[in-house]
Amino acid sequence: MHSAILSVKLLKTGIFVLLLLSPLIVCSQSIPLPNAFAHNDYFHKRPLFDALENGYTNIEADIFLADDNLIVAHINPFFRSDKTLEALYLKPLAEYIAKNNGQVYKGYDEPVILMIDIKTGADNTYSKLKTLLKKYSSILSGYNHGNVIKRAVTIVLSGHKPYKMIRAEEDRLAFIDEDLRKTSQDTTSANVYKLSSCKYSKILKWEGQGGLPDDERKRLCTYVAMAHRFGKKVRLWASPENSIVWEELLKCGVDLINTDKLVSLKRFLLSRGTVNYETSNIMITNNSE
Repeated sequence: MHSAILSVKLLKTGIFVLLLLSPLIVCSQSIPLPNAFAHNDYFHKRPLFDALENGYTNIEADIFLADDNLIVAHINPFFRSDKTLEALYLKPLAEYIAKNNGQVYKGYDEPVILMIDIKTGADNTYSKLKTLLKKYSSILSGYNHGNVIKRAVTIVLSGHKPYKMIRAEEDRLAFIDEDLRKTSQDTTSANVYKLSSCKYSKILKWEGQGGLPDDERKRLCTYVAMAHRFGKKVRLWASPENSIVWEELLKCGVDLINTDKLVSLKRFLLSRGTVNYETSNIMITNNSE
């Protein structure tokens, strides 16, 4: 009887430990998807973890500076005081990386991009953010007196962007998301800009019915070529959420597909055969939307 009770206790303990470790285990088994961008990630049931479990290598969070805290929210931060950027993103990422040999995804050598969309004043919000980022400097890519140092996570700022502050800094842990339509006008080196983004409808009107019109294709390809010339990845946000559009964007050289439908995009990207299953030691997880 005693041994039976002990066995049950051990089983319960084992299950509890597995539940605690499951986010790390699933992340190490997820296939990293270089083209996948999790838009407004904090809207998902499990911010950050849903994206990582589906292999996303680009993740976005909006922040507000409220009562001297950096709160993750889309519109009103006042009822989300516990949803801080550090608690939802930076601390969990640091824990993942510490337990995974310095990488977010095992065997994936490129930085995972955490895009931080600043909703409050650019300069005062960035001043607060800088202090927080220094706490996690060991995992964050940086710019140091002319050299870009790649680490596990790269911070890219969008929304209200502190252009002047970033450009003046010789030592920092953040970069900027440039307006794709201004790429040809600004040849600033990659030590400031990492991405070039634009709202889909500013360049394309096509919704996926019929073929992509030639004039729109040419327009997009021109912008993409300019961004790539200066070493920037391209993203169109608020694009139609369907595989027909996704396929054409990739054919035109768009690097990052912006989506709220994490599983749908993951399945689409995997179905294109861009992942080398034979050389990967990572399992595909069958998640449902």
